[in-house]
Amino acid sequence: MEDRQLKLAKKRVEKKKGFYTHLVVYISVGVFFFIMNMVTQGEEPGLWFFYPMIPWLIGLSIHYFSVFGLPGTDILTDDWEERELEKELSKIRRHQAALPPEEEEEFPLEDFEQARKEKMKRRDWEGDDFV
Repeated sequence: MEDRQLKLAKKRVEKKKGFYTHLVVYISVGVFFFIMNMVTQGEEPGLWFFYPMIPWLIGLSIHYFSVFGLPGTDILTDDWEERELEKELSKIRRHQAALPPEEEEEFPLEDFEQARKEKMKRRDWEGDDFV
């Protein structure tokens, strides 16, 4: 049990580490683009560095929500996902418990063997016989 918990904890730490790495790269590239924008601007100043940074910010936001969930809630976190999975499993188990047990259909082995032997005697094979 502790081994499973340790693996889960490591997985969560790796996800957080991945987000923080993503954030540092985003800020670094944003600063680089801003400096390039200021150095290369001509007579008409424009802030073109926003154009690549805004879509990237949307991706960074999605990454944040997938790691930490929505602020003030735990929706979209691993805990939420595990609880939802348990809820669904319990619903399925309750539903299956309410159903009558299925009767298994028996296929006597002797009948199968007899049919196989009869087919082996034939010489007029069909395409379906080889499946």
